[in-house]
Amino acid sequence: MRGAYGVEAADIFRRHGPGHRESHNLPHNQLRAMHAIEVCKTSELGGHRDKCDNEDCQHVRVSYNSCRNRHCPKCQTLRKEKWIWDRAADLLPIQYFHVVFTIPAELKPLVLSNQKVMYDLLFRSVSETLVELGNDPRRLGARIGFISILHTWGQNLMDHPHVHCIVTGGGLSPEEDKWVSCRKGFFIPVRVMSELFKGKFLDYLRQAYESNKLVFPGIISHLEQHNTFESFRRQFYHKKRVVYCKPPFNGAQGVLQYLGRYTHRVAISNHRILKLENDRVSLRWRDYADGDKNKIMTLDAGEFIRRMLLHVLPDRFVKIRHYGLLANKRRKHYIGLARFLLGSSMVETKARKPHETWQEWFRRVTGIDVTLCPVCKKGRMVTVEILYPSCNGPPQECRL
Repeated sequence: MRGAYGVEAADIFRRHGPGHRESHNLPHNQLRAMHAIEVCKTSELGGHRDKCDNEDCQHVRVSYNSCRNRHCPKCQTLRKEKWIWDRAADLLPIQYFHVVFTIPAELKPLVLSNQKVMYDLLFRSVSETLVELGNDPRRLGARIGFISILHTWGQNLMDHPHVHCIVTGGGLSPEEDKWVSCRKGFFIPVRVMSELFKGKFLDYLRQAYESNKLVFPGIISHLEQHNTFESFRRQFYHKKRVVYCKPPFNGAQGVLQYLGRYTHRVAISNHRILKLENDRVSLRWRDYADGDKNKIMTLDAGEFIRRMLLHVLPDRFVKIRHYGLLANKRRKHYIGLARFLLGSSMVETKARKPHETWQEWFRRVTGIDVTLCPVCKKGRMVTVEILYPSCNGPPQECRL
């Protein structure tokens, strides 16, 4: 989806990306993401030409291939829909909670210089906190399940690492012979989660330092000294809460709606970009610190690119992770057992059927028929030509 004035992130990257690459020493993962966004849905990646089979219409449409990069604003819809419907099979007839874990702003420079180590550390601290409190007989005394999703941005595109968790409102008893439910509308006290998470995170941070897993370039070079680092680390024990729990989801449908909004989100969607004018980008954002007011921010194009690149994840880094009942290894077993104990039948899902094209599956799942002619609304768009990538010269075309 393009912005209000027909501008999208790819346009900004194409126009100002070359200059940004020349003036900045960028890592390979950021360079790859930049290139992918720039060539997405262009002739450089090839595509196909479709023609309406209605004799009275015969509308022709050229479609170029997607880059499929997970940081591209245009490439998440199909992947998101498939992932969501795969997860629908795991939903139980219980309440679900939305818990968010954040880290203090003072840690951001350290995180940016050590992304993989710090993001893994964040995931580990979050998962151990929820598992430990779920198992604690003073709290719930049960094996819970949850999905954790890493987001690294705020509305202003600056770095703001935090983890969203979708947590089952209950779990299997230690003997796995009954389902233990949370109290209605109540999970675990936020203060308890916050203190345990904070302790685990700061302890693992110390271990990472002592194991020489952290680097300290530029403005954080002073933290390489042991005493300075320890003083820096210990100050966070006195920070206020870093965890908050939102109201429970409104049933399974509420969980699916949330998943649709959060799982495959990128730092900024194209519809928030208003215009590119005089090498400056205007975009919408919501200022949570000012009563959630909608505002307009204008950035130099180079600064816009810099902020987007802050959120390019390390290569092969997994940003959506499953734990407890939802861990991949034994998920089918635990979900099946939970359904039996809850007296619930298996949820019918819209998984892709054998020999079903992605267009047929997409129509069944979303109700959107991408093969319907956009002009006459009667005919079907049929592929008549394959357009090969043009990166090594003029596009080669092969008639089917």
